[in-house]
Amino acid sequence: MTAATIADGTPRTINFAPRCLEAPIAADASSICYPQRFMTAGCARLSRKCGRVVPGQNPVVESSGRLMPLPVVDTRHAFRPLSAEIVSLLRSLGAADWERPTVAGSWQVRDIVAHLTDTAFRRLSLQRDGLAMAGPASDQDFAAFINELNATWTRAARRLSPRVLTELYAEASAALAGFIEALDLDADAFFAVSWAGEARSRQWLDIGREFTEVWHHGAQIRDAVGAGSFSDPEWLRAVLRIAMHVLPHAYGSLAAPRGTAIVIRVTGPASGAWTLHRDQDGWIADEGDAVDPTASLTMPDEVAWRLLFNALPPADTRTLVRVDGDAALASPLLRARAVIV
Repeated sequence: MTAATIADGTPRTINFAPRCLEAPIAADASSICYPQRFMTAGCARLSRKCGRVVPGQNPVVESSGRLMPLPVVDTRHAFRPLSAEIVSLLRSLGAADWERPTVAGSWQVRDIVAHLTDTAFRRLSLQRDGLAMAGPASDQDFAAFINELNATWTRAARRLSPRVLTELYAEASAALAGFIEALDLDADAFFAVSWAGEARSRQWLDIGREFTEVWHHGAQIRDAVGAGSFSDPEWLRAVLRIAMHVLPHAYGSLAAPRGTAIVIRVTGPASGAWTLHRDQDGWIADEGDAVDPTASLTMPDEVAWRLLFNALPPADTRTLVRVDGDAALASPLLRARAVIV
């Protein structure tokens, strides 16, 4: 284990001592209280041993075929600097910037800021304060339910000025960071991570999912106004580590011989490699680069996050992602999304 402390007091610790997350996946999702009962059941292998990573320092990942299970990624202390950087950018924007289109569908910059504010206040209200909230109707799709929640807030926020939206997000994001910093990584998650196929999750993955939401919406804003990348590539590295938990679920219905291996290689400042391999029980994701894989996909980090967070036009996928080996094995990844769509 290595440990250090940066100037703002954020710990930089990587601990790859093996440990076990013994949390069985519920067979009956209806036995889990809201909001988890609305999540799809999955087959995540939470009993696999893994390590712990804190954004700020990369572990060495072997490229000679030595793999390690996907690590626990502790993003709790990255929320505060990330949201502060978003707020700083918002305070520098001109009036026209707030109306710029983004890669988030029909949303403009102002709509993304409203959404970030909404989700921060929503989590604080539900998880911190215990607010009771009705879930979707029995005949309503969960994604449609979430989309309607999001749309009602962004429509209402059209009445607010950029200054008010900025002040609201500054307050909401600071409160969210303070709340998340005190959470127990190994507790049961308040929200199961449905895009990973889980009906129950550990809290570290739910926290990580929230971090990916803040990061990728912030990146959408930066992209729209031409602000370039965030200052710390380790934030994107953490986002990709969290997002790779989508892989076994994305490949769940794909039949392949035991021993099939698919490598995802990401280049750039947030580089990394992940291997998805087939064993007797299904698809397993590990961190590292396999030797002689059946197929491999290589892409820059800026392409990887856009692909996984639904911001890459399908027409661009085949030209921006290099596929070697069995091309049929690439299709599930190219459709995978680490976000509810």
